[in-house]
Amino acid sequence: MPERKPRKDAARNREAVLAAADALFARRESPEDVTMADVAAAAGVGKGTLFRAFGDRAGLLRALYEARMEPVRQAVEAGPPPLGPATPPRDRVPALLDAVLCFKLDNRRLALALEEGGSGSPYRAEHYERWHDLLRAVLEQVPGLTDSGFTAHALLAAVRADLVEHLAGDEHIPREAMRAQLANFVTGVLASSPREG
Repeated sequence: MPERKPRKDAARNREAVLAAADALFARRESPEDVTMADVAAAAGVGKGTLFRAFGDRAGLLRALYEARMEPVRQAVEAGPPPLGPATPPRDRVPALLDAVLCFKLDNRRLALALEEGGSGSPYRAEHYERWHDLLRAVLEQVPGLTDSGFTAHALLAAVRADLVEHLAGDEHIPREAMRAQLANFVTGVLASSPREG
């Protein structure tokens, strides 16, 4: 049976909802201030339409996150260096983490809402598992580095949304300083494994 294409109005409603949610998260001080009712009203759709399309608030957050993350995902999967798969692992690991940090700096409220809004462990969230699996696979290619799974978790902890928010929002650390500090940290972690001779 061929896959059904979404109706044009359903696709249009989805785009309107994502645009409305995007604008609301950008304007509100706290991610918790954005409700499904707010998004439905801003998008000009009924709440039923919103829930049918996304399931719940977490589903809406995931869809918005994925839409914003798409250019990064494409660069990671098939792009040129430093994010693409042809990049040597010791160069790609810092580039991947820098991309995550920059994404979270550019999308602070959304990233915070997504990471804080789920039920259960944040380490079981699909977006986290995807980054962890990718980072672990790249770390496995670094000669002499042991326990790539734990190392991937430890490196991803440095770019958690709550930490990024604390550093950028509370401590007012400039973007470029944060990027440099992260690069130094990642370099230190990778320096613990011997280089190929």
